Amino acid sequence: MTLFNLTTTLSGADWSEFVLKNPIGTIFHTPQMKDVYIKTKGYQPILLAVTDNSGNILALVNAVLMKEKSKFLEAFSARSIIFGGPIFENTKEGQEAVLFLMGEYEKVIGKQALYSEIRNIYDMSEFNLLFNQSGYFLEDHLNYITDLKRSEKEVWSDVHRSMRKNITKAQKNGILVKEVIDRNQVKIFYNFLKETYRNAKKPIMDLSYFEAIFDILVPMGMAKFHLAEYKDNYIGGRATLMYKNVIYAHYVSTSSEYKNLNPNALLNWEIISWGIKNGYHVFDFGGAGSPKEEYGVREFKKQFGGQLVNYGRYKKIHSPIKTGIADLGFKVYRHLK
Repeated sequence: MTLFNLTTTLSGADWSEFVLKNPIGTIFHTPQMKDVYIKTKGYQPILLAVTDNSGNILALVNAVLMKEKSKFLEAFSARSIIFGGPIFENTKEGQEAVLFLMGEYEKVIGKQALYSEIRNIYDMSEFNLLFNQSGYFLEDHLNYITDLKRSEKEVWSDVHRSMRKNITKAQKNGILVKEVIDRNQVKIFYNFLKETYRNAKKPIMDLSYFEAIFDILVPMGMAKFHLAEYKDNYIGGRATLMYKNVIYAHYVSTSSEYKNLNPNALLNWEIISWGIKNGYHVFDFGGAGSPKEEYGVREFKKQFGGQLVNYGRYKKIHSPIKTGIADLGFKVYRHLK
């Protein structure tokens, strides 16, 4: 007889309190993020929690099942992403609860997703054996973290000389960074991002994802959108998430026509500068790829002088044969594009 109770329904207050008090709780664990997933086309949120007999939450997973919009890609794309991983009390009971939780999660997702991926936002290495017991194995994945608990002058001095030059050049060229206050402007940002994904031959999430962020997270002070303006034309933009003392660089993109003006450099610096002035402790660059692969974005992020970390990602293949076919299908799709 299990000592735990499994639930898919939680009160918003209890859920929010558990995430807030948990040291590794992030914006991706919150009920607000589940609401964003609900409103996103092609996304299906999966909430599972384990409580004790008193109703106290011991472990929680807030995953999202993703499928691409394209009918051609749908069969090759179903995957479940757990941003930040499951969170749980770091006690013997909490660790037993998360093992039970991941077993139940497998029953729910195993036949729907080709694989599950836990995208770590903190160093989870002390729980490596725990995740291995659930069938998840760590793959290297890099990121850059900037300490904002310093003066702006100190943070600026860590930015590489060439990047400082690009930021200054963008400012001298008259590029202005403006906060988005009109929902209709979210689509302007999205169009820049769509161009970037098209050039990279990668499928992109639906516009409804960013509209949901604007509708749900922005009013709560958990997200911001910015656009870069040059001579009365928008030339780039970014979406940023904020939670506790952390700023998450979510998405940023620029029109290829204006890349030489370095709006991306200025968009990043402006949010870093804002974070310093508003008491944030960390700027999370949102990933820098696998160290086994060349990645131009990594070189760009490196120039902001943050600390290189390798928190990695845990992955579990639910259907090896289908995953192999999916990998081949995706390569064919990119070739055709």
